[in-house]
Amino acid sequence: AAIRTFGKLTILVNNAGAIPAGDIQAIDEKTWREAWDLKVFGYINMTRRFYPLLKNSGGGVILNIIGLAGVRVDPKYVAGSAGNASIIGLTNAMGAHALEDGMRVLGICPGPVQTERITTILKTRAKDEKGDESRWQDYFAGMPLNRPALVEEVADVTTFLCSDRSSWLTGITINVDGGAANR
Repeated sequence: AAIRTFGKLTILVNNAGAIPAGDIQAIDEKTWREAWDLKVFGYINMTRRFYPLLKNSGGGVILNIIGLAGVRVDPKYVAGSAGNASIIGLTNAMGAHALEDGMRVLGICPGPVQTERITTILKTRAKDEKGDESRWQDYFAGMPLNRPALVEEVADVTTFLCSDRSSWLTGITINVDGGAANR
């Protein structure tokens, strides 16, 4: 349907899922499977479907928006850490020989990004831990530049990676995290 609507496709951006936080005991199997069905298997299935379509139409880019938890694993976010690490592996494996097919497969691992989701999470945390929802921005302290990434900062990296200006890049992920993964 997308090809009929838009003609030749050259880019697929996989960006889905909000895997719930919790340690190995906190996330029941049903919740874990539902979250992975959306994000991990969603990315796998979209890649399986679109890689040959893009390749057969002359090549293209598959870009996976993953998440820093796959690089900087967190036992209190075990399902998300394991899922994101799986997608990093998928990205690296698919991208390793993609240039031979006229394709590129890349990933971005953003740290916290200023979205409605992070605002809701931090407001809930502030209410639970500090008794005051309005103190949600207190959690920015200690982040690089004392703030999460801006949506535009992640979008700029996405745009670059999907452009011909990054034609030599494939099979890698880039952390958009202000250096947080290395702290």
